[in-house]
Amino acid sequence: MDRRQFLKNSLATAGGALLASRGVAGAVSPNQEQIPGGISAAEIASARFPSGFLWGMATASYQVEGAWNLDGKGESIWDRFSHTVGKVKGGATGDVACDQYHLYPQDIALMKSLNLKSYRFSISWPRIQPAGTGAVNQKGLDHYSRLADALLAAGIRPFCTLYHWDLPQALEDRGGWPNRDLAGFFADYAGILAKHLGDRITVWAPFNMPWTFTYFGYGIGIHPPCKAGGYGEFLKAAHTVNLAQGESFRAIKAASSQATVGSAYGMAPAYPKTDSEADRAAVARYNAMNNDYFLRTAIYGEYPKAFAGETPFELMGFKPGDEKIMKVPLDWIGFHYYTRRIVSDAGDSAASNGQATFGTEIENDQSAGRDPYTRFHAEMPTEGPLTDAGLEVWPRGVYDLVMQITREYNRPIIEITESGCSYLDTPYEKENGRVPDTRRIDFFRPHLAELARAIKDGANVRAYHAWSLLDNFEWADGYSQRYGLTYVDFRDQKRTVKDSGLWYGRVAAANELNL
Repeated sequence: MDRRQFLKNSLATAGGALLASRGVAGAVSPNQEQIPGGISAAEIASARFPSGFLWGMATASYQVEGAWNLDGKGESIWDRFSHTVGKVKGGATGDVACDQYHLYPQDIALMKSLNLKSYRFSISWPRIQPAGTGAVNQKGLDHYSRLADALLAAGIRPFCTLYHWDLPQALEDRGGWPNRDLAGFFADYAGILAKHLGDRITVWAPFNMPWTFTYFGYGIGIHPPCKAGGYGEFLKAAHTVNLAQGESFRAIKAASSQATVGSAYGMAPAYPKTDSEADRAAVARYNAMNNDYFLRTAIYGEYPKAFAGETPFELMGFKPGDEKIMKVPLDWIGFHYYTRRIVSDAGDSAASNGQATFGTEIENDQSAGRDPYTRFHAEMPTEGPLTDAGLEVWPRGVYDLVMQITREYNRPIIEITESGCSYLDTPYEKENGRVPDTRRIDFFRPHLAELARAIKDGANVRAYHAWSLLDNFEWADGYSQRYGLTYVDFRDQKRTVKDSGLWYGRVAAANELNL
């Protein structure tokens, strides 16, 4: 399954030498004279980013580290899933992936050469606590300590996501995220990391895309732990995660006086299918469920109005006092942008159906909507061009989403924690092995111009993290999709920076796009 189904200055001299040597074309492509979504080539050429803007890239532990059973690491739910025949395309696993567990010095040197100032990575919980609770695996802590030190030595900010989907299997065996006890276990884990690494890592996000791993893992069962428990189990899992977000925030702050805590939510701007009042109301419910569900609970300690009827507190396992546990003053707001949604009202058919209609976020049963509680249809449109993963390229969406969060949350500090595209370009032998992935440059350029426009219009955006530093294990799609700005030959782990990566490095050095 690809991201269509869940949705996935400093060192300029050294970097400039590398970039110049590769002969990356700088002119706007002919097909960018008018970008789908509204931005023009002239606006791209004039786009500028503020001094000190943090250019970065992102990865996730299970997708890049490998070393799945080395140095005391425990089994994760993704280890169990990928080792189960028929679950991952091509029978692929994350056992080796990009072998970043061993090759991280090489990857940090690569980022330094590209003038990057922030690296968003995640820590593998079972590498720290093999059983999810109890004794700490010192070798696991030592690995991330060395990673943080190496990043700081290269002038790169370590940005740590505590949980990017690889739950210790031992905790899943105790009920997984629908079990409220996991909120406390997660807070203990967060405190351990902040205590041991908080003197060097000061930027933390508890969860990556919490809506996705709770809905896909416990609602429809297409991601591990593959429990198709329906909407009730999804809501229980999501509520535990909201409790864990609050508890981990306090645990991190208690252990590290330097810590700042934000988020790494998956978000998508929604637009009504028609101008009807019903469709506009459906858009509001979509936004509340898919964009606000974990954000509003943190900022205000209350669930947004995501449901067509009353909020099903009993179904989600809500208890008196939970609102105080969930409420925490996030220091900044981080979210991903990949593409947009077109949303329409599902009417009363979903409610009268009596059962949730599951398939993906894009429901299979067009008569009933996604579920009997939110009662909306969400579609991924195809007006713009499609990436090789089938996602529509719609740059305007990042502007709309950033401005929406800016308006609704009183101009917070914003970080784009992920944004990118899959294209399957490979090294070209006739050009000395370079990877001429022009389409990826054509993706990033207008998206970044829209982000620059949002900053000009008052949004307080301080960082952008391209997904991804490396081609990697793309979850149930295995190695069939390539999101990296660096090509990885998985036969020998050779890294080749793509033309898009070289271009991005020039952007990071110059804070402008027409390069």
